[in-house]
Amino acid sequence: MPKYSYEPDSAIESAKARGSSLRAHFKHCREVTTCIKGMKLAKAKSYLEDVLQFKQAVTFTKFTGGVGRHAQGKLRNAPGSKCRWPVKATGMVLDLLKNAEANAEMKGLDADDLFVKHAMCNRAQPQRRRTYRAHGASVAPSRRLSVVLPSHCRLSLAHPCRSHQPLHVAPGAHRDHLVQARSAGQEGRGG
Repeated sequence: MPKYSYEPDSAIESAKARGSSLRAHFKHCREVTTCIKGMKLAKAKSYLEDVLQFKQAVTFTKFTGGVGRHAQGKLRNAPGSKCRWPVKATGMVLDLLKNAEANAEMKGLDADDLFVKHAMCNRAQPQRRRTYRAHGASVAPSRRLSVVLPSHCRLSLAHPCRSHQPLHVAPGAHRDHLVQARSAGQEGRGG
């Protein structure tokens, strides 16, 4: 039984899918999974298929170094219109969505009620490869190869069957929590 990072409240009414050591960029997978969080399953699948056809773009919010600005970023309210079309990562996330949908159908869940509650990406253990480097007269032949450590990823998805349900919170509960947090912070100051 694989270990998941998220366990839904009701395991009967949800479906999960997971991938390990996938050969795609971690940063791209992180941005794709962030974009589909909270979407209904059908909408998430159509969005990812549009990304593969370059009709829509994936917004880059955290790893934005060197990411260009595009007009499609305005459609998704990307900060600074920074977006890309990570084809390989999008295809892997789409395959995981289809896998989770098949898992839901095996449990007898209705695919129309599914939405993406949890989608996350972690760095996987780097796999070691070798690449050739330039060699001069003073370099020994064994030093002509150097190690390359690519950054792969692990993906995890969870789909509850019921759509979004608002949390029922008492009217003053949030304010009480803030007061407790502030008083706890002041106690540690020694003043």
